[in-house]
Amino acid sequence: MAGREDGNRQRETQAGPGPAWAEELLEHLRPAGRDVRRVVDWLSGAVRGSVALQDAAGNLMAGTRLPLDEDLVTDITAGRIASAAWESRERHLRLVRVEHPSHTCVLAVSRETPFDRRAADVVTHTAQVLELLLTARESTAAGHRLRRATSDLRLAILQLLMVEDTIAARRVAAGLWPGLLDADTACVYVVESDPAVRDRIAEECLDSTKEDALVVRCPAMDGHVIVVSPRDTTDEALRSLVGRYPDIFLGGSVRQSLARTATAYGQAVSALAVAHFRPDKTAVYAERTHPERLMDPQALRGWTARVLRPLDTLPHHTRAELLATTRLGLEFTAVNAAKVLGVSRNTVRARMERVEALLGTDFADLTARAVVHLALNTQIGLPDAQFTDGTANSTLRLSDLLSGPAVRTWAQQLLDRLDADARNPRRTLRTWIAAGGNAERAAQALGMHAQTVREHVRSAEPVLERQLLAAGTDLYEVVLAHLAVGDLDLPVLHRHD
Repeated sequence: MAGREDGNRQRETQAGPGPAWAEELLEHLRPAGRDVRRVVDWLSGAVRGSVALQDAAGNLMAGTRLPLDEDLVTDITAGRIASAAWESRERHLRLVRVEHPSHTCVLAVSRETPFDRRAADVVTHTAQVLELLLTARESTAAGHRLRRATSDLRLAILQLLMVEDTIAARRVAAGLWPGLLDADTACVYVVESDPAVRDRIAEECLDSTKEDALVVRCPAMDGHVIVVSPRDTTDEALRSLVGRYPDIFLGGSVRQSLARTATAYGQAVSALAVAHFRPDKTAVYAERTHPERLMDPQALRGWTARVLRPLDTLPHHTRAELLATTRLGLEFTAVNAAKVLGVSRNTVRARMERVEALLGTDFADLTARAVVHLALNTQIGLPDAQFTDGTANSTLRLSDLLSGPAVRTWAQQLLDRLDADARNPRRTLRTWIAAGGNAERAAQALGMHAQTVREHVRSAEPVLERQLLAAGTDLYEVVLAHLAVGDLDLPVLHRHD
């Protein structure tokens, strides 16, 4: 057995044009051929022997396992010697140290015939190539880990914004993106693409916004990228991005406070549905007349405070958690709300069931969902301070809020749009809402096929300019319109409304 010191490690190559094996070896450094296992397999064929690449712990990284002297391997991996040779009548063995960014490896080659100059050179230079490949792989893996960690951090910031914890969101963002969330307001955008190209689109969004925006791969929808930006220039940058690709779409919200990120996200998703029918494939949420804006503000505040009063006995953080989860759970499915919040769907359901119990209502009832959604949307724009003008103790009921002339006129004009259709989709829609959005139950009540019910509801969407088959703000506004004109009964909320 023979060994040599690390300082004497030979790295000389033959003068003149390289031999054919050298050209083959260099091919493995090309981007398409960078694979440690392929290099080890090539070496096995080049020297007509068995090859093993293993780490200091004895884990086989490539090739076939060989019986090696543990002490000799330890000397090599510890740096006491750089290589060693051993031979017997049956086999001839070469061991060479292969440097690795995190740990040293050993390349072992076993042949039945002695190593000539050519075979020795092949082994030596292959070890050098393996060092380069392992270093590159480690760097690539580190880069992937860094990008994944950064992506996870962006998602965590978004989840904090979704539950209205703007202080924590700013604190987390300040470490990597100082000033990103310093503004009080922001717009939310959703870019939709084929899931197969979403990662590339997300990188394009980062480049287009110059990292002045929070760019997150949506955890609920595989083809969506969510962008939260306080900068006015983001809209133009994202529109330019959409213009460069044939099959991506952009929906944007109106400017909202950071605490209303969840509301802005819902607006962006709603606008995204419209973008599919626009020539430029983009749309911004249309600010239309919402029913709550037609109600007396003081009376609406007092009613909201009274509806949500059963939650006031909870610790502040628990109350905020329940309200934020319920707000998202009413806008989206429990599964998608859970993905956005980073919790399980059972957690979302449990929190919403707790709110149901406290409010004394049933979220299976679409009218109850719409009324609680109205209260939550009103509450989010209000401080937690107590009302000092007495409206919080008002006996004003929801029926009083909905019976105002402005609200009734809005509701009547909205639903009257359906009367031109001879199929009477207005009756179908009313029955479908009363059945909790269940097409089968509505069909039984109407004496028609469930698919016909769905078609009627779907045909009402462009007429009302609102999405109905997907739960959310659009549907709840239509439900409130039915309540205002008396086409549906008011829901019960802890026996006072």
